[in-house]
Amino acid sequence: MPRYIEGDFLPPKGRFAICVARFNGFITEELAKGAVDTLVRHGVADADVDVYRCPGTYELPGLVRRVTESRQYVGVIALGAVIRGGTPHFDYVAGECAKGIGAVAFNAAAANPSTSVTFGVLTTDTVEQAIDRAGVKAGNKGAEATLACIEMVNLFSRMTTLDARKG
Repeated sequence: MPRYIEGDFLPPKGRFAICVARFNGFITEELAKGAVDTLVRHGVADADVDVYRCPGTYELPGLVRRVTESRQYVGVIALGAVIRGGTPHFDYVAGECAKGIGAVAFNAAAANPSTSVTFGVLTTDTVEQAIDRAGVKAGNKGAEATLACIEMVNLFSRMTTLDARKG
């Protein structure tokens, strides 16, 4: 019978960073509130949560990289909102943000094998869609990214424990 190894939502050990873009703050602050609330509801102490703010979503990957490289956190949650406008600016910002945070997430284990980086950046066509995803109709995507982070931190921790038993 195969052995299934997965994360859970039990209180993880370690500190969490929430990295939030200030641009579209009426949306991103709701995402941040959802993230903080989710961490606290899952047993993470307020003192184990730091919230970093940067000017915009384009700046998020650099912030997330620096926070991850600090080796202080087991979980890093990136939150932002890019809303399509009448120019191609949306495509550049959304694409670069996703690529940058993806690269940081891929390389996070170099800083700490249990570190998880999750993506809670909204990319919407309209303000109404963003509002819906920040807690009105479609749940709070900041909370969802945080749940994914908790689960992945616990999974990576289990994997590290399994690796230690092998050696």
